[in-house]
Order: sequence, then C-alpha cells, then structure tokens
Amino acid sequence: MDLTLKIWRQKKEYEKGAMHAYQIKNIEPDMSFLEMLDVLNQELINDGVEPVAFDHDCREGICGACSLVINGAPHGPDSGTTTCQLHMRRFNTGDTIYIEPFRGSAFPVIKDLVVDRSAFDRIQQAGGYVSINTSGNTVDANATPIPKPDADEAFNSAACIGCGACVAACKNSSAMLFVGAKVSQYANLPQGKVESKDRVINMVKQMDKEGFGSCTNTGACEAHCPKEISTDNILTLNREYIKSKLNQ
Repeated sequence: MDLTLKIWRQKKEYEKGAMHAYQIKNIEPDMSFLEMLDVLNQELINDGVEPVAFDHDCREGICGACSLVINGAPHGPDSGTTTCQLHMRRFNTGDTIYIEPFRGSAFPVIKDLVVDRSAFDRIQQAGGYVSINTSGNTVDANATPIPKPDADEAFNSAACIGCGACVAACKNSSAMLFVGAKVSQYANLPQGKVESKDRVINMVKQMDKEGFGSCTNTGACEAHCPKEISTDNILTLNREYIKSKLNQ
C-alpha cells in the first residue's frame, strides 16, 4: 500500500517543532506500525535525510516504550493494543496518517516522537514498592493465603506497563490511572498494607510535583489504555488517600 505520513519533527525539547509530510510506497499489510517506520527511516537514510527518532524496545506490547499518538489516538485506532502491536492492515492505501508524540507538560519531547517519561519513574520511586527483609528470613510468595478475587484485582492492576497513554488521552494530562494502578496492586495484597499509608501520600505528592493534572472523569484514559486498566483503580486511589489522610 502507498501512504502519506505526516510526522512531528522536533530537534530538541525547547525548539519549535512542525509536521513534515513523507510519501511511502509498497508497505505490506502484515507489517507492524514500527516496521513501517523502520522502512521509512531506511529510505530517509538512503536519501541523506536524518531519520525520524521514535522510542521502542520489546516490540511485543510489554515495555510501553512505543508511545505514539496515531491519528489523534494514543497507540492508534485499535483497542487493547500498543503501537508495536498495531499492523498496517488497519489502514488502506492512499490514507494519510498523522503521527505525533505523547503530549503533556510532564512528558517533554526529547526529539521528534521521543518523550521523556521519567516522571513515571520518580512516582514509582516515591512509593511504588514493598520493603522486604532479605536477611535470610524471607517468606515464600505463596506462604500467605490470599483470596482469589483480591489476587485477581491485584494482577489486573499490575498489568499496567507505564506507557503513558492515559496521560496522552486525558484533557488534563492526568496520571491518576497510572498511579491508581500502582497503588491498587499493593492495596489488594497483605504484603502492601504495611506501607499503604505512606505509599499513597508520597506517590500522589510526587504526581502533583511532576505537573500532572487532575482527573477529568471522562474515562478517556481507560478507553485508550493498551492493557485496559479500569478506572476503578482511581476509586481505590482516592479511597486509600482519604483513609491515609484521616489516619495521620
């Protein structure tokens, strides 16, 4: 298939960027979206043009690095998939595809389609963990009985890959679905209850410090999440936060 690509090009964070148009031909329908970009970059290199910078790693929907806004939708038109899992058969020959980086003040553009998502790392470092005594007295993971509904809820929350699609989809660039998922996966397990009070307060504090907005209650985050993380996690986040504040 033959396509017109309109891609955001920006040399560095504080430099003005713009959309650039590229023509690409003979794209196979079974190619992934990132393979199509690989083909484009090879053509640009052959023509002596600087290739388009875009982030990627695993290319199998696990790492969350391939964060692109495609035709206005984070990760593209398919639901429950990341950009690397999107295939070109989803488009038709002659289509114009708009490709942009994730937008959000907490996600500054590094170059072209690559954004700095280290704000998520700092939120995680603020409390998204469980402290374990590793002095030789550690307990087996399955030694503590956990009701299956609680384990399932924790597992569903832990499926979050931290890609940032929730932020890109939200009008306020809110990270509450991400933070809610990280808080919920521990709130549903006995191992996470010991530090639950400090965890939620510290993570929300860091989230606000990074410049993320408040929840809009529109549900765009859940709709565009490649792992279909439920907004019920935001409910859990708010409940845990209020409970921790009342017990201070």
